[in-house]
Formats: sequence, structure tokens, C-alpha cells
Amino acid sequence: SDGDELASGLKALAEGREVPEVVSGTVGGVGKVGFVFTGQGAQRVGMGQGLYAAFPVFAEAFDAVCAGLAEHLDGSLAAVIRGEDEGRIDETGWAQPALFAIEVALYRLLESWGVSPQVVAGHSIGELAAAHVAGVWSLDDACAVVAARGRLMQQLPTGGAMVAVEATEEQVLEAIAGRTGVGVAAVNGHTAVVISGVEDEVLAAAEELAAAGARTKRLQVSHAFHSPLMEPMLAEFAEVVRAVSYRAPRLAMVSALTGHPVTDEVTDPAYWVKHVREAVRFSDAANALRAAGVRTFIEIGPDGILSGMGPQTRANVESEAADEVWLPLLRRGRDEPRALLTALAKAFVRGVPVAWEKLYTGTGA
Repeated sequence: SDGDELASGLKALAEGREVPEVVSGTVGGVGKVGFVFTGQGAQRVGMGQGLYAAFPVFAEAFDAVCAGLAEHLDGSLAAVIRGEDEGRIDETGWAQPALFAIEVALYRLLESWGVSPQVVAGHSIGELAAAHVAGVWSLDDACAVVAARGRLMQQLPTGGAMVAVEATEEQVLEAIAGRTGVGVAAVNGHTAVVISGVEDEVLAAAEELAAAGARTKRLQVSHAFHSPLMEPMLAEFAEVVRAVSYRAPRLAMVSALTGHPVTDEVTDPAYWVKHVREAVRFSDAANALRAAGVRTFIEIGPDGILSGMGPQTRANVESEAADEVWLPLLRRGRDEPRALLTALAKAFVRGVPVAWEKLYTGTGA
């Protein structure tokens, strides 16, 4: 950030000392780069505003997404993100468009610096951002889908419950068997499962799992996402996704609905309807990314949620940990340009190309 910090970092490097402001690594066969797009829950007031002030490419892309969403939203998305409408950022109807806007702008900024993925994936709403940057929807069509998804979820009756459980999917399925109002909402790791649905039934299943030794944590949510309680919105959402145009993705994608590489299913409106209702199979998706050769996972979003869960999805954590890294571009409570450039530096020292000269375009440097 200034000459003194540069000098002290160079001195540490010369003396072989490790210090936080010096990023080092070994360039070599580190596999492919995968971009993973964060889901709902990562949103925060002020997210992206540090990047907006620092990088014109980010600002231009963010403004373009906000303009695309404006006709579908009752108010200013930028104002909600800035915190001018207190508390609205956590409402589903705003949180999902907000995350989409930040994630698309982040992608466009990295793209401007020559940093591109070989494969993309996303967690719930994050998969819609991944699909857009992969070319499945135009920006206008993506905005229509994203806004409708958030709005229709927001309009559902509040209530229901979601509980995170430290148990295997098999153990969870056994506990919820016969409880028709409960479903598996997410499988985020070998023993990281979220159940969702009618409150009484979810809490009863969670209590049964806790009695068997599983740790449980109720999530603070307005609605029971990815559960039977989503079904009343599906018909209207189906009308929206049938009204937009689709193209085959130009980037390789992994689906967190199926947990497998994408072929052409993301061009079928029925896929996106099912995507609202069925479980997010993030653990399977992460392993499919590994199978595709991804070893550098860059998290596109306002916090390091997936980067915290990702390493836990490996079948054998110890043997496979050395050759992969999860890099969140932004972290809650940290200076945004510095966090972003640090993540980029960590990717660069692994051999990921970065056109650093483009970072200074228009600055006079």
C-alpha cells in the first residue's frame, strides 16, 4: 500500500522470513482453475463497494447488472447494497439479485485482467451467476430469471426451518424417512447436510439425529429453501424460465443439482425449476471439479463460505490437500481491493496467468 510496506516486504523476502504481505509459492503443474460462485447467506451491507471505488471495470459491470435488474425490482438494488434501506439486503428478494450483481461484476473484473476459469460451478443462486457468465443466458434474460426467483421465494409464506447437521446423507435420509414435509436442502460435505421444510418435522428429525450423536445447528432463514415448502412458487417460476432464451454453455460447467459435469440440461427450463426445489449437491460438485482437473478453486462472491466448506469435501483430506487451494476473492470485514489482490497473488504464484499491466490501465502508473 506504500513504499515502507514494499521495502519491509522485500527485506523479509531477502532474509527468507515469511510475513503476511509477501505472497510466495511454487509455479508448476497445479491443474485447472475453477470459479465457484457463492450462494445466499454470504450477502452483507456494503459488499463490493470498495471494488466499485477502486476499479472502473467492476463499477461498469455492476452498474450494467443493476440496470438489467431495475425493471424487475421495486427500488434501487445499489441503494440496498449500500445499506440505505436498512436490513433489506437479507430479504431473499434483494439478497439473490445483490449476490448475482456482485458476482458477475467480480467475474468481469478478473476477466479484464486475463484471469479466466476452465470450469465454473455455483451454490444455489451462485449457479445462476455461473450459468450467465458461461453464456447460457444473456444479461437481460439472466436478470429476469434471478429477480423472479428471489421475488417468488420472498412471497412464499414465512416459516419452516432449516437445520445444519453433522451426519452423513444416509443417516439424514433415514431420520427424515416418512416425514413428507422435510427434504435434504444441501449436501455440503461427507458429514455436512442441511435439512429443510415444515418446522415441526424438521426439528423432530434434528432432535432424532442429535440423540444419535450428531451436532445440529438451526439456521437463521426467512424461508425453508430447497424443500417441499418451495412448491407453491414453481408453476409461476416455470413460466418465467420458459420465456427466456438459452444457449449451450461456452465454458465447462459442473452442476450442483446433479453433482456432475453439465451437458445440455441447463438449456432446459425444467432444470431451473427443479434447481429451486431439490438439494444443492455441493460436495458432489466439488469432487466433479476435482475429477475435471481443477486444483485452484477461486471463490467468486462477497465472503469465503465455499472456501471454508470446499476442503472438507475431499474423500481423503490428508492425501489430497497438498495440491489444491481454495481462494476467496473477498472476506467479510477486510479491505476489498487488498483481499482481492492478495487472492490473485496467491493464484499467480501457483502459475495462474495474470495480466498485471492491465491492473494499471487508466491510472497513469
